[in-house]
Amino acid sequence: MAGGTGCRYIQAVGVNRWVGALRQRNFRVFFIGQAASQIGTGMAPVAIAFAVLEHGSASDVGYVLAAETLPLVLFLLVGGVIADKFSRRLVMLSSDILRFCAQGVLGIWILVATPPLWGFLFLAALLGTGMAFFTPAMTGLVPQILEDAHLQQGNALNGLAESGGRIVGPALAGVIIATSSPGWAVLVDALSYLVSVLSLAMVRADWSVIRPSDTFVVLLREGWQQFWDRTWLWVVVVQSSIVNTLIFAPFFVLGPVIAKEHLRGATAWGAVLASLGVGALVGGAVMLRVRPRRPLLVGMLISFVWVFPLMALAYPVSTVAIAIGSFFGGGALSVFGALWNTTMQREIPAEVLSRVSAYDWFGSLVFLPLGMAAVGPLADSFGTTVVLVTAAGLTVLLIAAVLLVPSVTQLRVPEST
Repeated sequence: MAGGTGCRYIQAVGVNRWVGALRQRNFRVFFIGQAASQIGTGMAPVAIAFAVLEHGSASDVGYVLAAETLPLVLFLLVGGVIADKFSRRLVMLSSDILRFCAQGVLGIWILVATPPLWGFLFLAALLGTGMAFFTPAMTGLVPQILEDAHLQQGNALNGLAESGGRIVGPALAGVIIATSSPGWAVLVDALSYLVSVLSLAMVRADWSVIRPSDTFVVLLREGWQQFWDRTWLWVVVVQSSIVNTLIFAPFFVLGPVIAKEHLRGATAWGAVLASLGVGALVGGAVMLRVRPRRPLLVGMLISFVWVFPLMALAYPVSTVAIAIGSFFGGGALSVFGALWNTTMQREIPAEVLSRVSAYDWFGSLVFLPLGMAAVGPLADSFGTTVVLVTAAGLTVLLIAAVLLVPSVTQLRVPEST
């Protein structure tokens, strides 16, 4: 009996060290909904890009992506205040209802007719608006439903859910587009948001710590002060505002065009994005156990890896080469995301966390709409190779610059965690 008890104890400890966060009911329910919705989300970039390219150009794809990103940037700060002032769970639930409606309308529209560019732009803007409220609320909700000891594990599991969506979603979208219509892939994405709504409805985390009499401006100013007081925070965000534009605008705008012109179209691009998801899955699995004492130093160093997918696209020898670069880029995203979110959740007071997260997201994405809109015309003028190689070179320089900031490289995880 004693031996059996000891064996079960060891097994329980082992499970707890890997996925102990899932033993907590609220996080488990939340995670199931997110895992399901990420599959649909992974289908959307492939489906929408090729729906636009049926009658449009690379510039049109960029405009649609910019239309989604612009309201995300504009409403993030509002979303952060609302998430700190009211129920984060209800904010997220409402956001997913909006996104379900937007993608549902777009999917049906693609199936029954040819949406004009303005239709893609309008519905993409609704999608971005929903994300603007959902994202800072989620950053604040996770530490509400998880113990501090499981924070990095929970963030890594969320990353794994996103990675799984990036693997299954793009591959599935490529098959659906090749055999039928992008509209069906968009409809699956819409249904995935409905799954998330049902999941969030079962989470028990209605909670607010903000004084109801505080005005919007006061709450916004408090969040800014907390943000500005941490040099490591605003330095990384300023760098990310440029680096994210240099990486994601060329990758997601020029990638489908390169796949269509030099590879096997939607199937090839779906494989590249699926490889991104596999890399992120591996990175997330690593972060379930690995807990570096200097999280931001590790996060910055691994960000150099994004040079590989950009250079692979610049010289598109084969789908396999681009997919390998995408794999390493996905791994870097997952590792950095887990370390960054956990650092913010540990270092920033819970009552201002969503507002500070909103400033983080706002700063990180502020130039992305411009980049999405500009990269197509720049590629037309200078060529895709020049744009991608230049983006990769500037990315290296900016990451290296942040490594010169002591508060970034020397920030340590407390010994007790």
